[in-house]
Amino acid sequence: MYVYLDNAATTQLDPEVRAAMLPYMEGLYGNPSSLHTYGRTAKVAVEKSRKIVAELLHVTPSEIFFTSGGTEGNNLAIKGTIEKSGIAHVITSSIEHLAVLEPIQDLARTQNIHVHYVALDSMGQINYHHLEELLQQHKPALVSLMHGNNELGNLNDLLKIGTLCRQYQAIFHTDAVQTLGNYELDLSQLPVDILVGSAHKFHGPKGIGVVYINNRLSIPPQILGGAQERAMRAGTENVPAIVGLGQALCIAHRDMDANRKHIERIKKHMIQRLQASIPNVGFYGTSAQLGQSLYTLLSVKLPYFEAQDMLLFNLDIHHIAASSGSACTSGSQKKSHVMEALYPTEKSIAIRFSFSKYNTIEEIDYVIAHLTEIYHQF
Repeated sequence: MYVYLDNAATTQLDPEVRAAMLPYMEGLYGNPSSLHTYGRTAKVAVEKSRKIVAELLHVTPSEIFFTSGGTEGNNLAIKGTIEKSGIAHVITSSIEHLAVLEPIQDLARTQNIHVHYVALDSMGQINYHHLEELLQQHKPALVSLMHGNNELGNLNDLLKIGTLCRQYQAIFHTDAVQTLGNYELDLSQLPVDILVGSAHKFHGPKGIGVVYINNRLSIPPQILGGAQERAMRAGTENVPAIVGLGQALCIAHRDMDANRKHIERIKKHMIQRLQASIPNVGFYGTSAQLGQSLYTLLSVKLPYFEAQDMLLFNLDIHHIAASSGSACTSGSQKKSHVMEALYPTEKSIAIRFSFSKYNTIEEIDYVIAHLTEIYHQF
């Protein structure tokens, strides 16, 4: 049996998405900037996807921009906002994705930007009173706080954060890479100024992302050399991928309730089996709190043993794909920056299982059997 439980890193391409993309890889290969029939056909496809995304997020198409993925989108949001607004203060947390933290830290080094980190409790949850204090003290500010944490599974309250930001005239940017396609995000009701997503997290293709930028903001491009994406991002549009993103988001919303019920059942089953099979097993963040965390992710805390580096390797031998944290840092032997920030002295072992609509209960039983065997072996 082959079991893929690393869906927070990337997901399997949906066959319906592949079918929608194929025509634009073969006969309909025109450049959307060209004026002939081939180009106009491609342009129509791009704008159709833009409209689909806008409708699903309850915004206008003029507020939707396509990028190469979440990393580019976060860089555009952070650097563009700072460059245009003259803001000197950024409020964030120590457990954001590196696609957020590194651009902020770079701006702090090169442009005299002051970075303020909101306090977190032992589970990685935001202290909203401290967030308000920071907003009161540092005006105006850019607030960058993710919707769903990719290692802990914690969910932040976008309505609460956004309301505070509006109260203190701050701009609110959120990395929604783990939640777009898994949750309804009505941006006509949520006070979010900039939101970033990535297609390959919800069964779309890699290399394509989307950024929502509220029309009241004016953000300069970070990639220059052309007028594509209404002069927000230079470069020939990746038409098949843009079509794939729109189709994937359509499917995700169409099947969202059924998928959520299915995945929550799988996650609950895994929690119960882990607790019954491994003594003193625990969970990081809020990931084991059903309804209070990403339903697609479980961050497991195993008691320490000396051969911990062999755990993922041995799972892989049994054709089980999991992760020790973010895919962006998985090549390092060091503890991830998220775990280092929250649990600097803890020696327990972190392993992240993340689920999709393609997983089954039978797969979870297979994983638990081999994980238990490997754990007791070492």
